[in-house]
Amino acid sequence: MTDYSPPARDVTFILKDLLRLDERSDPANYDMVDEDLIETIAHEAGRFCTRVVAPLNRVSDQQGCTRHDDGSVTTPDGFREAYQAWCEAGWGTLAQPEEFGGQGMPHALFTVIEEYLNSSCAGFMMYPGIMSGAVATVMSSATEELKQQYLPKMVAGEWLATMALTEGHAGTDLGLMKTAAVKQKDGSYAISGEKIFISGGDHDLTDNIVHLVLARVPDAPVGSRGISLFLVPKILPDSGEKNGVSVGSIEHKMGLHGSATCVLNFDEAKGWLLGEENAGLGAMFIMMNAARLAVGVQGLAHAEHSYQKAAAYASDRKQGRGMGARPDPSQAADPLLVHPDVRRMLMDARAFIEGFRALVMWTAVQIDVSHGSEDAETRKRADALVSFLTPVIKAFGSDRGFETAVNMQQVFGGHGYVTEWGMEQIVRDARIAMIYEGANGVQALDLAGRKTAKDGGAVAQAFFQMIAGECEAADGSLAFIADPLGKAIHHGEAAAKAIVEQAASDPNDMAGGAYAFMQLVGTLAVGWMWLRLSKVAKEKRDAGEGDAAFLEAKLATARFYAEQQLPLCTALRHRVKAGAGAMMALDTEQLLAR
Repeated sequence: MTDYSPPARDVTFILKDLLRLDERSDPANYDMVDEDLIETIAHEAGRFCTRVVAPLNRVSDQQGCTRHDDGSVTTPDGFREAYQAWCEAGWGTLAQPEEFGGQGMPHALFTVIEEYLNSSCAGFMMYPGIMSGAVATVMSSATEELKQQYLPKMVAGEWLATMALTEGHAGTDLGLMKTAAVKQKDGSYAISGEKIFISGGDHDLTDNIVHLVLARVPDAPVGSRGISLFLVPKILPDSGEKNGVSVGSIEHKMGLHGSATCVLNFDEAKGWLLGEENAGLGAMFIMMNAARLAVGVQGLAHAEHSYQKAAAYASDRKQGRGMGARPDPSQAADPLLVHPDVRRMLMDARAFIEGFRALVMWTAVQIDVSHGSEDAETRKRADALVSFLTPVIKAFGSDRGFETAVNMQQVFGGHGYVTEWGMEQIVRDARIAMIYEGANGVQALDLAGRKTAKDGGAVAQAFFQMIAGECEAADGSLAFIADPLGKAIHHGEAAAKAIVEQAASDPNDMAGGAYAFMQLVGTLAVGWMWLRLSKVAKEKRDAGEGDAAFLEAKLATARFYAEQQLPLCTALRHRVKAGAGAMMALDTEQLLAR
């Protein structure tokens, strides 16, 4: 079994050479970023994760969490000590607001730590991983009094948080929720109802947990327009008394056993309104969008971890004789690496991982710009791009992350199916990312309906034109990636046009093509990153700078992506244009008949 090794060299290359974070001055907090800081984050965060968190991965899967008779929950062995070390090291405060005790650094730097933690032990990351979104939600919606009371503890990691949305009958369709909130004389609300699938619903890592709960006030409008958001602590800070929140049970899950996924019962629990009544969904979307981007990072992390294991195994395991030139003809068998089909799986993984990592980090920079740029137009443009790419990063990233984990398991053959090598755990852990924080089909609908059709395709077309412009401007030596990407962009433009037309003529057709459109945008976006990565790698190689082998590998992987992935855009465009006709052709009786 191979241990996880944080990809610090690739991270540094993206942050320093591709994104040039150390040369930026807008937003203002980028002034604190220099080459030393980038190196420190890339390497020291990696050391923390490999030494403190990675050893928990196997035990977290085997032990899981335990609910006791008194309703309390304990996490696997080592989680409490690791979380204390996390807080003491200050990693969680890195990109948190300075006014409440954070370090105020760019979100792009924290994205590195998110990936490392998820690769090291995804179950552990489920606890602190939600805090950026939770803090942002409270900052944007709470009264000044609530901010002062809760945010310093949340930023410091002394209190963790949850996002309590889902009910047994109301998952994606939050408008069906029944949890009730009744206003009290002191201005607080009594919250009653049951929430399910609540990650970190209870645990022993912190003394208090801040539940952000969606509920309905009396006479609220039907549907999603009648949802309000409330802050409901596990322990009431003023009195130290336990609030009316209890754990009904812990879900028994396929994976992520180290994460306490709870059924939470609210029995007239005391809570405080965040924002205005009946406007809770908008406030909660701050947290949900942050979570969706984080899920894309989870897909990246699962892919990276599984790739490292598979590549090491394929170099050691000898099976069969190569059909071409053999490393050592005297041997009875060759390493798996000599077989083209094994290389196909490994190169598919590598091309996704390195291109998608660049896309995630580029998007993280846009998040920083959208919040902190001094120029209003720049903020607006960055926000539009982040909004457009959020469902793509969540859905495409988690789809490909799971697909990569499965393919890397395939490299192991039968050994990948047994627990000894750890591959089946990665597959099980990765599977949920395609479901939670909005199932990937819903993300595709969001991209097609809200992010493309709603504005007549303006942002989508601007995004594609930006990529097309870079293809046209590329040096002739980059034709191997620029030319096929430039041709594939036309498929994206045509698909976006089709989505807009379908939305106007038959929304079912738009819905039928939405998933393929999401895949098409994701494929193009990663291809765009490979164009940019190739440009930088070529410049450094030609100048004799950096590690020549590393740079040559970048260019070879870009060529592989151009040859093997970009051609898929043709088929995806046709799938978009096909709409929902054949999908909806069978009636219910025909679907059920066997």
